Amino acid sequence: MHDVDPATMLPPRDLALLRESIALSRKSRDDGRHPFAALVADEHGNVIARAGNNSMPPEGDPTQHAELVAAARAAKLLTPEQLARCTLYTSAEPCCMCAGAIYWTNIGRVVYALSEHQLLALTGAHPENPTFSLPCREVLARGQHRVEVVGPLLEAEASLPHEGFWK
Repeated sequence: MHDVDPATMLPPRDLALLRESIALSRKSRDDGRHPFAALVADEHGNVIARAGNNSMPPEGDPTQHAELVAAARAAKLLTPEQLARCTLYTSAEPCCMCAGAIYWTNIGRVVYALSEHQLLALTGAHPENPTFSLPCREVLARGQHRVEVVGPLLEAEASLPHEGFWK
C-alpha cells in the first residue's frame, strides 16, 4: 500500500507532481505568459515532458496550451503503450482541445488542480480565456479507450498564480 495524503487519498508523489505543475504555472506568468502549465510523468514519477502555456498573443499560438504541448512532447519520446502508463499533471483542468490531445497521444491518466468552473470565476469574460463549459471527463468519456481523471485538487494553491492576472 502507498502512503496517501488523507485529504485527497492520493499518493504523495501525485501531489508533489501536481504542485510542480502549479509552480510551473507561476513561472509561465513570471515569463509573461498565461499562468498555466503541465507535465507528463511515467508510472515511476519520472518527468518525461514539461510545458508552460504559449498561447498568449501576440507571439503565442492559441493552440499551444500547456497540456497539448506537454502531451505532444511526451508522444515524441514514448510509445503509445508507454504513454498509457503515464499521467499528465496540470495546473488547471484540460480544455476540450487538450483533452483531445491527451486522448490521441494515449496518456492513461490526468490529475488536475483548478477546475474549469473555478477558472471561469477567476478569469471572468476575459477575451484571452474564452472558457468552454465542458468538463474534460465528459470529453474523455466519449473515447474508445479509458482515461482516468482525478481532480480538482489543490484549487486554492492553483489559484494563486492567477491572482490579479486577468484584470
